[in-house]
Amino acid sequence: MYERLFGNKERDAAVADRIPPGQYRTEKFPVLHYGSVPRADLATWDFKVYGLVDSPFTLTWDQFKALPRKTVATDIHCVTRWTKLDTTWEGVPIQHVLELAGLRPNVTHVVAHSEQGYTANMPLAVLDDDDVLLADTFDGQTLELEHGYPLRLLVPKRYFWKSAKWVRGLEFLDHDQLGFWERYGYNNDADPWKEERYSE
Repeated sequence: MYERLFGNKERDAAVADRIPPGQYRTEKFPVLHYGSVPRADLATWDFKVYGLVDSPFTLTWDQFKALPRKTVATDIHCVTRWTKLDTTWEGVPIQHVLELAGLRPNVTHVVAHSEQGYTANMPLAVLDDDDVLLADTFDGQTLELEHGYPLRLLVPKRYFWKSAKWVRGLEFLDHDQLGFWERYGYNNDADPWKEERYSE
């Protein structure tokens, strides 16, 4: 049943070293989330950056789309054990957002806030990586609704629950604050290569 849904254990030696322990390769893009799928109205949608920043700001959809853009090709890994190789994403590089916000020196962590109260937390050092995006495009197409339309966070080096779908803001803090799944026993660091799936 699992293999029918997500794919088979990787036997291709050419890519096996790109698949973390306990993961299976899939060609599909399984849809997993908690709750109903929210529907965005781009006429009223906004994105906020706030917390310990010198220049908090709020963007409309048109303002977000006018920001500098970047394409990232990467593998992604879900805690439910699927890995999808060679995905391509486009969006705004996180470094541009950090620059606009003017983070204060005492910032150590960030919380991504999404529709319906969902949150995902991570250290600033994890967020501030070259492959992290605020992504609105997947494999050359606008994000599908169930994959986070209109905007999701992309944090490829962590299990995919950290890549919050339907993201509406980033809050910068001087301390850690557990996100939605972390409060329900998921590992706070979520490194796929260390199989950090659940808390001890």
